[in-house]
Amino acid sequence: MGVQFITINNPGIKCDRKSNLYLEGEVLGAFCTYPDGQTVTAPVWPGWCVFPDFTNPLVRKWWSRQYEYLLDVGIAGFWHDMNEPAVFITDGDRSLPKVTQHCLEGRGGEHREAHNVYGLLEARAAYESLCHYRPHQRPFIVSRAGWAGLQRYSWTWTGDINSNWNMLRITVSMVVGLGLSGIPYSGSDIGGFQGNPSAELYLRWFQMATFHPFFRTHSSNNVANRNPWFYGEPYLSILRDFLQLRYRLLPYFYTLSWEASQKGYPPVRPVFWADSNDSALWDVDDAFLLGDALLVCPITEKGGRQRQAILPKGYWYNFWDDMVFQGSQQITLEAPLERIPLLVKAGSILPMEEDRQLILHIYPTLEKTENLSVTPTSSFCIYSDAGDGYGKWRLDKFQMQRNKNSLEVTWEEEGDYDFAYTSVVVQLHGDQVEQAWVDEKEVITKGQKIECAKFSKIRVQGLLLKLTSQVEA
Repeated sequence: MGVQFITINNPGIKCDRKSNLYLEGEVLGAFCTYPDGQTVTAPVWPGWCVFPDFTNPLVRKWWSRQYEYLLDVGIAGFWHDMNEPAVFITDGDRSLPKVTQHCLEGRGGEHREAHNVYGLLEARAAYESLCHYRPHQRPFIVSRAGWAGLQRYSWTWTGDINSNWNMLRITVSMVVGLGLSGIPYSGSDIGGFQGNPSAELYLRWFQMATFHPFFRTHSSNNVANRNPWFYGEPYLSILRDFLQLRYRLLPYFYTLSWEASQKGYPPVRPVFWADSNDSALWDVDDAFLLGDALLVCPITEKGGRQRQAILPKGYWYNFWDDMVFQGSQQITLEAPLERIPLLVKAGSILPMEEDRQLILHIYPTLEKTENLSVTPTSSFCIYSDAGDGYGKWRLDKFQMQRNKNSLEVTWEEEGDYDFAYTSVVVQLHGDQVEQAWVDEKEVITKGQKIECAKFSKIRVQGLLLKLTSQVEA
């Protein structure tokens, strides 16, 4: 059915001589010890456990072989949990004792030094294993713990957070902060991990998480069921709408992920990314950019039906109704239950997909051309490939240029991967289009839509004057 399965792996190995894995590790001397040489044991999910010393390269190599069997039976990826490492105790430091001995690449040392890199090195072992056993597929690993450089091997998430409105707000800055720290792929447990979110809290969390790279609903095993359909209407329909929006945005997400791999830019960015010279944006911690095109302003208060937002420079379209706002100011955005305040930067080309159609949402620039020495242009590209592996790829490069009374969009292709869509829809935002040409041939438009195959240039007449009037009004 095309469903991909991820298994949860914990570093704690049950201390049991009936376990081949335990016996192998004992013979190898793979487990962490006390200074007197006794093996460290502590309670985790399987009961009393021992812990591989991932700071030992021989142990990492041994551990990496354990993934082969799971790959053979169809597991697609791995979720490393409890890998700070964490243990079940009622008080004190819920990790290994600080005097625990580690190899530390041969020089030796205590857990107080090894603790922060423990999860990182476990992720490294898994990554090297997957690269070895599945060299033609991309490793998928998500790790609860890590350290600087974790992004080389793994995604992460915000951990076992509480279900409340304050944590929803904090999650915004947590994901932004991870991105600025070099970890581009992260997200949160929708609704929080521990506790029972109300229908409204779960919905608002779901809306925000729709625009995060890692998107999942998850919870502790001792809370009430929170599958989306348990909340009833109108919540179920709204949740479904946002899930479908997420799917439509996949070309945009995929391109941002490729950009992260090439440049290190996180998909989720602080608002000041749009204008780092504007000091009013420096302290904004309750909104974020998804790429350069989308400004997401979550609702983080119970009963919130509107909110204030500080806009970066330029012009911004309301995603839901195309109302235009001038930037460099604070505005009030309406937020009925079925919407999250979402803005699109003028000059953007936002790609979506639906029913195997590529839909290019065109948001024209709005500056008056007669006052500018250079004609406003903007560009965007869409990256695509087979969805996994390291084979053929393509870049579809678009450039938008606004003239006094017209708009032109040009398209260039690069790479050898076949175009994946059956057709193209160009959706222009603003007022009605008067005339349009595709590769110099006039076409009939349907409202603000132009349906076509691939093109080299589209030219639209009459749109910009009306848009400019809308802003002035």
